[in-house]
Amino acid sequence: MTSGKLLRVLGVGFGLAIILGSVIGAGIVRTPGEIAQGLPDARLFLGAWVLGGLYALLGSASIAELGAMIPRAGGQYAFAHRALGPYAGFIVGWSDWLSTCGTTAAVSIVIGEYSAELVPALAGREAAIALFVTVSFALLQWRGLRWGERTQEVTSLLKALAFLALIAACFALGGGHAQTPTPGPPMPQGLALFTALMLALQSIIYTYDGWAGLVYFSEEVRDPGRDIPRATFLGVLAVIAIYVALNGALVHVLPIEQIAGNKFAPGLAVSSIFGPRGEQVLRALLILSMLSAINAYHLMATRTLFALSRDGLFARAAERVNPGGTPSVALFASAAVAAAFLLRTFNQVIAILAFFFVINYALSFASVFVLRRREPDAPRPYRAWGYPWTTGLSLLGSVAFLAGAVVSDRENTPYALGLLALSYPVYRLIRRRGRRA
Repeated sequence: MTSGKLLRVLGVGFGLAIILGSVIGAGIVRTPGEIAQGLPDARLFLGAWVLGGLYALLGSASIAELGAMIPRAGGQYAFAHRALGPYAGFIVGWSDWLSTCGTTAAVSIVIGEYSAELVPALAGREAAIALFVTVSFALLQWRGLRWGERTQEVTSLLKALAFLALIAACFALGGGHAQTPTPGPPMPQGLALFTALMLALQSIIYTYDGWAGLVYFSEEVRDPGRDIPRATFLGVLAVIAIYVALNGALVHVLPIEQIAGNKFAPGLAVSSIFGPRGEQVLRALLILSMLSAINAYHLMATRTLFALSRDGLFARAAERVNPGGTPSVALFASAAVAAAFLLRTFNQVIAILAFFFVINYALSFASVFVLRRREPDAPRPYRAWGYPWTTGLSLLGSVAFLAGAVVSDRENTPYALGLLALSYPVYRLIRRRGRRA
């Protein structure tokens, strides 16, 4: 096979599609019930979603500066590697790659579950459906970047339209809380409220994750200095608007007590408006919308592994790019890891991955400060607005979240810290083998 190279053909349209596609997935369907369970007050419930959105919006300014300044594949890995050194890059790259593969599996499982709900004959075959979806999108992307780009744009547009229709229906036809509310969980107080907020933000940050999706493709964007900031800001604002509006619509239709603990709160809202068939229609729309997430996660994981390989932190074979512009070995390795994740459940994994997501963001925000000081004259086609305050607030928010997670989530944080401690000897081993090779 003739060796190819990454193609510089992507623009703002793809950037919006990759952000909408990678952010809006299974999380927004399941997470509202979890958040309302811990924060059974409509104002706190909606406020937590706004707070998560502000974190993403503030962070997007710094990420856009780095993406425009360092137009290399791999997303936040490329930033940490240049600013903070190979070990920091290793932590970011590997945790990002594995978590993206895990998220691919999680969304594929939800597609399998919803498919079985729609077609009873598929019951018991959820895992097979999830595997089929994972492999099918890998094969589609193997044909080339253009196939992945067009698929992303079409599926993300359909997803946005589906969610906008759902929101409009809830506000136009729902409301009034005609149902007799059932007793909900008690409102936490004091330290319990702080713990509930930290756990809620864990889930919300995970649900928002993907807002920096375009920087994984900086090397393939036609004009990174212009297109990355534009697409990033527009994409983040669009996601915030959809998430806050959707959760507002749920509160408009349902009492907070009925949202709390419900794993399919949007389905309950639609059923209250359209009857039992409404939930089935919604499941079909959500399956369609989640396909864009699978496509996006494959694209992102592939670029991260490609970048790790190019810098000697993975097998050199993963550098290979086919004539269509796809790092084919990295693609199939990512799909294989996602398939392996299908063997597990994800409640604990999501909490652990959220911890690493925030570590990665914190290191990226720190990279802005380091590079501004160390490389003051380096070309910066875009500079973060409000620097150093916006970047500092983003970094402070990340550190505060991590500290809060250590204090409040004593079940999952030790696992995350253990993996972080284990990363250094693994890094040294990989570097030693790389030098020998």
